Amino acid sequence: MPHTNAPVRVAGTWLAIASSMLIPAVILHGPLAADMGDQMQMISGGATQWTVVHWLSAAALSLYAVAGLIMLSSASHLTRGWWTMTAWAVLIVSALWTMTTAVVEATVITRAAVSGAREMFEAWWAFAEGKASGIAFLSLAVAVIAGNEARSPERAVPAWSAWIGMATGIAAFTGWALGRWLGVELGNFLWFVSLVLTSVWTLWFGLALMRSRVNADTATRV
Repeated sequence: MPHTNAPVRVAGTWLAIASSMLIPAVILHGPLAADMGDQMQMISGGATQWTVVHWLSAAALSLYAVAGLIMLSSASHLTRGWWTMTAWAVLIVSALWTMTTAVVEATVITRAAVSGAREMFEAWWAFAEGKASGIAFLSLAVAVIAGNEARSPERAVPAWSAWIGMATGIAAFTGWALGRWLGVELGNFLWFVSLVLTSVWTLWFGLALMRSRVNADTATRV
């Protein structure tokens, strides 16, 4: 039965749109503070920006999930392997996990910070930070996808760029683990910079997939 790579192009479109939204959201978000009081003050001092950033993030992460769902139905080389299929599934789940965090931060956490309700803030922040760990696994999923792309003869982007995407995804995961799980302050900055770069790579990758040609043969090419 003939295949086309139309689902890949559609998934690439949503991946590019999601990435173009997440890049400014992460830049405006900035690194997380190591101290809870500092974080609360940061939010209360820029409540409007914090709210807008997290609604934008929620929309972007929802589109990452849409891209992943479409990609899993594409039957392309991007989902043929055990690891790559799992990576796209993890990307979907991680995006949805983190999307709920963004909604909570845009609403109840912002209100708690502005009103000075420290106990409420800390309780909701603990919930949000646990769910936000999804962004670390989303970054790791991107690293696996990029690594597969670098090794594939059917790649849509140059191998060197795919290796960079893999490296930034691993760095973003490492930064989150250091900063949020182990309390190493430098990890917060590493996560921030690496996540921006990872999002830039997924934007490039999505744009490349958008331009992929329709294939009328039985083997799907990207």
